[in-house]
Amino acid sequence: MSRAPLLVRSSPALGTGSYGGLPVMSFSSSAGNSDIDEDAAAKAAQNRARRKGKSKLRHSGSALGSSGSANRDDVDISNHLTPRQRRSQKRSTPATASHERDAAIHDALEGHQESGLEPRFTSGAAPPPVAGIGGRVFDGLQSSSGSSVFNDAPSEGDSYSESDGPSEEDLHDHKVPGYPKDDSPYALVRASVPATDDTALSISTPRMWTLSIFFAILGSSTNLFFSLRYPSVSITPIIALLLAHPAGLIWDSILKRADDPAETFVNGSLETRHYMSSDSTFQNGTHSPGSDRRATSAVSDVYLLSSPTRVAWRRRLRLWLAQGRWNEKEHSCVYIASNVSFGFAFATDVIVEQSQFYHQPLGVTYQILLTISTQVLGYSLAGLTRRYLVWPSGMIWPSTLISSAMFFTLHKEENRPANGWTISRSGFFFKVFCGAVLFYFLPGLLMPALSYFSVITWFAPKNVVVANLFGVASGLGLFPLTFDWSQIAYIGSPLAVPFWAACNILGGLVVVMWIIAPIMYYKNVMFSSYMPILSSAVFDNTGKPYDVSRILTKDFLFDSEAYHNYSRVFLPITYALSYALQFAGLAALISHTALWHGKDIWTQWRKSMNEVSSNGDTRYEPLPTIGNGANGSHSRPRSSSEPGLENLLSSEDIHNRLMKKYPDVPILWYVLIGVSMLAIGIFIVEYYPIHLPWYGLLLALGIGAILFIPIGIVMAITNQQSSIYLICQLICGVLFPGRPVANMLFTTYGYISSTQGLKFSSDLKLGHYMKIPPRTLFALQITATLISSITQIGVLNWMLANVPGICTPSAINGFTCPLARVHFNGSILWGVVGPARFFGPGALYRPLIWAFLLGAVAPLGVWLLGRRDRRSVWRKVNLPVVFGSLSWIPPATGLNFSVWGLVCWVFNYLIKNKKKAWWRKYNVTLSAALDSGLAVGVVVVFFGVLYPGWMGGFRWWGTEVYKQGCDWQACSYRDVPAGTHFGPDRW
Repeated sequence: MSRAPLLVRSSPALGTGSYGGLPVMSFSSSAGNSDIDEDAAAKAAQNRARRKGKSKLRHSGSALGSSGSANRDDVDISNHLTPRQRRSQKRSTPATASHERDAAIHDALEGHQESGLEPRFTSGAAPPPVAGIGGRVFDGLQSSSGSSVFNDAPSEGDSYSESDGPSEEDLHDHKVPGYPKDDSPYALVRASVPATDDTALSISTPRMWTLSIFFAILGSSTNLFFSLRYPSVSITPIIALLLAHPAGLIWDSILKRADDPAETFVNGSLETRHYMSSDSTFQNGTHSPGSDRRATSAVSDVYLLSSPTRVAWRRRLRLWLAQGRWNEKEHSCVYIASNVSFGFAFATDVIVEQSQFYHQPLGVTYQILLTISTQVLGYSLAGLTRRYLVWPSGMIWPSTLISSAMFFTLHKEENRPANGWTISRSGFFFKVFCGAVLFYFLPGLLMPALSYFSVITWFAPKNVVVANLFGVASGLGLFPLTFDWSQIAYIGSPLAVPFWAACNILGGLVVVMWIIAPIMYYKNVMFSSYMPILSSAVFDNTGKPYDVSRILTKDFLFDSEAYHNYSRVFLPITYALSYALQFAGLAALISHTALWHGKDIWTQWRKSMNEVSSNGDTRYEPLPTIGNGANGSHSRPRSSSEPGLENLLSSEDIHNRLMKKYPDVPILWYVLIGVSMLAIGIFIVEYYPIHLPWYGLLLALGIGAILFIPIGIVMAITNQQSSIYLICQLICGVLFPGRPVANMLFTTYGYISSTQGLKFSSDLKLGHYMKIPPRTLFALQITATLISSITQIGVLNWMLANVPGICTPSAINGFTCPLARVHFNGSILWGVVGPARFFGPGALYRPLIWAFLLGAVAPLGVWLLGRRDRRSVWRKVNLPVVFGSLSWIPPATGLNFSVWGLVCWVFNYLIKNKKKAWWRKYNVTLSAALDSGLAVGVVVVFFGVLYPGWMGGFRWWGTEVYKQGCDWQACSYRDVPAGTHFGPDRW
């Protein structure tokens, strides 16, 4: 059974211009020099526009441009300028818009979505944190890309006219107090994403692909490496987001030249290069006098490459590598590639369990096919449900808005002082990163006692009660102190979680693990006193770890006679309570969502159905007026506020219409992916000794597909994902009892395909907000997934062959495979023993199923207490978070939660309230620096010192003191006399 939390937080042409609800002057964001006078250009463009006729859109402020005409073939006014001149124009971001964006993102971290939704908990594996994104993260580096324009709503008197087709009807956009009519109805979306699209930006460039593949390989291999270690660390995509920005800028600084030809991009890909004529050469990086009046000649790449006498091959190579300029769209593509590849493939856990615990190695071909098929199947689900989960405006996916805002703010040049701190984010990141790498040598090598800092147990090492309560290896962690960031951030960085969510988690920890668990343990409930109070292992009736090989046949099937001759399975008390919490959390998630958001989900379903069934014009359509548009008479929206709980969802917004400019991915592509991966899956279960029939595989995929849209709608609105892992294990355990490997494969295909699909849907929405051409995004996601899958298989096989004692308690440097061990135990419970023997009538753990009823009923009381008062503290109580988050125990321990909550309180409550500017600027950077510094430190210590054997004889008090007592040895409160057993004699 999965130890992952039930809640997964859910986790970027010839013709340029801005197409959007706010007409703005759109130029390429590339930096450059130009002598053109902007005022003259604006006046000329206006004169030409007046000659063409009246507009369907009006001008916003002083910016110019054609914006989203009804005819997609119309070309923006900026086409009258040369591409170099277009790239040289500067954008400006109004201060008020920037302030609105920062404030909205700040509110998002608080957990108060402005749409009226209940606040949600962001788990550690979840998508990037939002703190401190009011300005550029790397202030010391000069970005070559300006941010897109966030315009304030213009006054009603402003207007701008330009012909947009043969129709003589006057059409106008409405920008009245409240949300703009031709924009998203959600304030958080408006504050995070501009209602414009700069189609002149480069996207599919060697720079973007190189960085995407590099981070996909680096992140996937690193996270797979750490997934087999305790304590572990997870490298989140936020690190790629932060590191990719300076990498892109450095790429440009090395390869770009002042005399490079101007470039034109269509749908993000290079179309042509424009070379200045011989009398318009550059002198010292600038145009020669009068060069702005000289003609330019457009030379295609084909002609360029066929003329080696004109351009040397080295320059041709450099120009190919230096396409475009680093910008927010390329940046978002690198992040999306990281997001789909950073999480270690769940199939690798199955491979570890088969090879290390079931002793069933099946070869590299099996490993590659299993990993790729389970990782890629989700694309089919995501693509086939785009109309429901991506295109509707009500599917906001709040976590993607945070990423979008970071991209736009990163590409601004800003370094404001924060509570007296003037260091840039890049400088801050670098210093903390270096400090974290160096500091890890203490808890990770020279003095591991700083990591397992159970100092109270050192004074009474043989006292079982002291070890149970204050231990950090097998205890409840009542003394929350450690000096190892890998222990602090084991369940996710505490700097990325709102304090209200941490309070929910800590409340559950105190009540369940610190009060209920000790009482039940010392009263020997369910024979728990004969086992450690906290362990990720399951035990037999002699108090020893359960030997599953004794109840399996040589074909890895359940042997009932051997089972009755050996022992039933016993769980430590915290393990049993963890299962109960998962049962309660699953029921509470359904009940909580129905009570607080049932009407919203039903409304969205109806809206999605309406949008799917409507066959509207695919072109951008400005809003019609009521009355004479020439006189400036505009209709007003019915409400100046965004949809609330009573009317949460709306129809298609500006962002979906902007995306219609780009060719969509044919539905056939997603169908072919699904069919091909299904064929691979059927081959795997039929050819290899999995003992899962082909119709069992179809059932697993059917469960994920049927629940995909409902779960996706809930996740897109509430940022909560209900896990179907437990459902898959239960169904397979009932239908195919006694087949542990089949249970693992059934669960992997059913659960992971759905989970991966939701991640891909979230990334599709991010590409939607960032205006990434769908076909480019499709190719990017598929490529990154395939590369990361193959990379992880290579790293896994190297580790299994070269790490001494891997997946055993004696493994070097903590590579005990804790997650694989927990999943293996779940396969024993559900696949070998089966649900009937474990939770059926007369079974020892049958009372745990009452947790389903508790989880279903408890949210009703919270809802009744908090539904009438928006300021009620009961609205902060989120029972799915309380129940679901503690499912990390085991393999996490009480220390991982207690010290995590303490750090969260310091930064996300004390510092946030007393030093708000510092917190906004540096908090997210601090989290990323500590995570990445820890990752590098672990790699350096392991490969540079431990693996070569340089510290083989290094021993002193600081390396041994924490191993001397019952905390490390996992002593039980009661001993089993030799030759006897505990528990019933018959089962």
